[in-house]
Amino acid sequence: MGGFNLQQLMSQAKQQYEALQKKMEQTVVEASSGGGSVTVKMDGRKQVISIQIDPEAVKAGDLEMLQDLITAAVNGAGRKVDEAVQSTMGGMLGGMGIPGL
Repeated sequence: MGGFNLQQLMSQAKQQYEALQKKMEQTVVEASSGGGSVTVKMDGRKQVISIQIDPEAVKAGDLEMLQDLITAAVNGAGRKVDEAVQSTMGGMLGGMGIPGL
């Protein structure tokens, strides 16, 4: 069948998936909002590692603004994780020799 070995392809896919999982566990992204008032660090599994809030943002007393800044920073970090996953997967899948990828 033209040298197409499904078992070998599945084995490669499993290895690539395991490598992706490991890379994502090690990936850490950072995003901020409000000019750095709120900074969020997130790993490649979208688990929040830390949130730093500038004390001046708290002193302002605007709770709604602070909540919006936290939300924006978390969402920004999530987008960065998505970009990292997409970039990593594109490189891995391209090396598998699957037509069209």
